Amino acid sequence: MLLQKQIAELESYIPRMEQVNSKVTHSTVGWQIDHSLRVIYGVSQQMEISNPNEFESKFNFTKLIIMTTGYIPRGKAKAPKAVRNENPITEESIRDLVEKIKEQILKLNTLDKNAHFEHPYFGKLNKKEAIRFLGIHTGHHLKIIRDMLN
Repeated sequence: MLLQKQIAELESYIPRMEQVNSKVTHSTVGWQIDHSLRVIYGVSQQMEISNPNEFESKFNFTKLIIMTTGYIPRGKAKAPKAVRNENPITEESIRDLVEKIKEQILKLNTLDKNAHFEHPYFGKLNKKEAIRFLGIHTGHHLKIIRDMLN
């Protein structure tokens, strides 16, 4: 699964979590890792508790473009408060989150096809769309990290 490979890559950058490259972004590598992991964890938790009978697909142009191209432009959206860490980001906190996520994403495949979460810009995403979004979003932050470190 792509997401598992991406999580392993995020994990590989933990030793460099304090690095900053202001030419790319003002956040640290650790912030990028933490944010990516929080999104994966939050989306998977929301899908798990969602009611598949309440899923209703609606056309959304922004969703169509991003889900089709697999590209999220940089600096266009601000991370919602729920996926921003207001506490100090430590190696221990990131490693704890990685372990929680490894357990959580195994549950994704067992969910109903209409398990869903509400994206702040795209609306409701079903299981297939949500997994695609997580891959795109995580890939976006991995590209930022790679650019920061090069």
